[in-house]
Amino acid sequence: MGFLTVLKKMRQKEKEMRILLLGLDNAGKTTILKRFNGEPIDSISPTLGFNIKTLEHNGYTLNMWDVGGQKSLRSYWRNYFECTDGLVWVVDSADRMRMESCKEEMQVLLQEERLAGATLLVLCNKQDLPGALSSNEIKEVLM
Repeated sequence: MGFLTVLKKMRQKEKEMRILLLGLDNAGKTTILKRFNGEPIDSISPTLGFNIKTLEHNGYTLNMWDVGGQKSLRSYWRNYFECTDGLVWVVDSADRMRMESCKEEMQVLLQEERLAGATLLVLCNKQDLPGALSSNEIKEVLM
C-alpha cells in the first residue's frame, strides 16, 4: 500500500494533510520537496530553518514541511510534530559513515508521543550514487 493511500484512508473526511520531511543534513529533503513541486534543483543550499510547500494531489492538500537536518537544528524538530499526519524519514543511501547516526535519530523520533499517529515512510535517497546501500541494506541497519 502506498504512503498516500494510507494517509487517505486515515483522513478520508479531511482533505488537508501535514507531511513532515526529516533526516540528517545533506540527505536530500529540500531537493525532494522541490522535485515534487516541479522547481529547479540546480542550486540548493542547506536548510537553516524550514521550507513549506503546499501541493495539491487528487483533491488532497499536502502541506509539506522540510526541516533542516544539521545537528544543531535537530533539537528544534519537536516544534513541528503537532498535527503531523505523515513523516518522511529521508536517508542518504550513499552516506555509509553516518548510517548509525541516522538510525539513532530515527529511533528517537519513533519514541515521540506527538508522532504516534503519523504514517512513516523511510525514503532511501541517492540510490543512483556509486557505493550506495540498497534499500534492503538500509532496512537492516535501521531495524
